[in-house]
Parts: sequence; structure tokens; C-alpha cells
Amino acid sequence: MLTYGRIVAVPLIVLCFFVEGRLNGSDAARWWALGIYVAATVSDFFDGYLARIWEQSSRFGAMLDPIADKLLVAACLLLLAADGTIAGWTIWAAIIILCREILVSGLREYLAELKVSVPVTQIAKWKTTAQMVAIGFLLIGPAGDKVLPHNTEIGIGLLWVAAIITLYTGYDYFRAGIRHFVD
Repeated sequence: MLTYGRIVAVPLIVLCFFVEGRLNGSDAARWWALGIYVAATVSDFFDGYLARIWEQSSRFGAMLDPIADKLLVAACLLLLAADGTIAGWTIWAAIIILCREILVSGLREYLAELKVSVPVTQIAKWKTTAQMVAIGFLLIGPAGDKVLPHNTEIGIGLLWVAAIITLYTGYDYFRAGIRHFVD
């Protein structure tokens, strides 16, 4: 149910940005987007934690969980690029993150066919945390700048940190998976 909630959060966040555009930059819409986003990211932690302690994990859940995460991240990055919160060279940080997510998903799918599991590494968890925090700062963007000066710049800096870690973890996953490639 928590995974489904994260998937439902995606169109709700998009709706907030649509409302913001219609209301000529309403701060309330950005705050709502942030609230929905925070609830979705917190649910990601509890999703896996509760599934393990209640022994409610399933193959379907294990497959759907990373899809929900990627949908949330991709939708938010695309929204932030579309509204200009991230622009110029910072678009490259978003591209790095999105490309890695797609490539690692493809690698995992390929390796799953070979019955090879690729466990999530600790640094990949740090990457996800940096990415989620950066996106949170950026979702609130200009509305957050009124409360915390340089909020957007902090988000952009964290997004670059996440992109750098993303490059490393992507390389790490491909290095681990390359020995399973066949001609």
C-alpha cells in the first residue's frame, strides 16, 4: 500500500506544479508539493522496513518499489527542469541521475534473467538520500528561499553531490555486473 501511495504521489506533485503555474507562482502549491513529496519519501523507508519485520515481502513488491522510487524522482526532476528551478549546467546533474536510474534498471533486469542478484550497496543508499534531500530543497525552491536564504542553491549543490555519487554507484553496479555479460 505504501508503494502504491508513492505512485499516487507523482500525479499529485505534478498537479501542485500545474496549480502553481495557474496561480502565478503560488507559494502554497510548492509547499503542498513538498509535503506530498516528504510523505512519499518517508513512506519509502517504512515500506521496506515494515515488509521485512512483518514478513510481508513479495516479488511483486520488490519489483514495484524501485519503479515507484524512479517515477517519483524522474517526475520531480522533469518538473524542476520544466519550471526553471534547475537550468543551465544543473540540467546535467539531472540527466546523470536519470540515465543512471534507467541503465541500472536495465542491468538489474538483464541480470535477473540470469538469476543473478545485485544487492543495493550502502553508498547507493547514500546516493538515494542525497538525491531525495536535494529534490526536497528544489521542490520548495523560490518559496523556500523566503524562509531559508539560498534554499535553491543548497538544493542545486546537493543535486550535484547526488549526481557525483550517482556516477560512482552506476560504475560500481556495472563493474559488479560485467562479469555476468555474455557475448
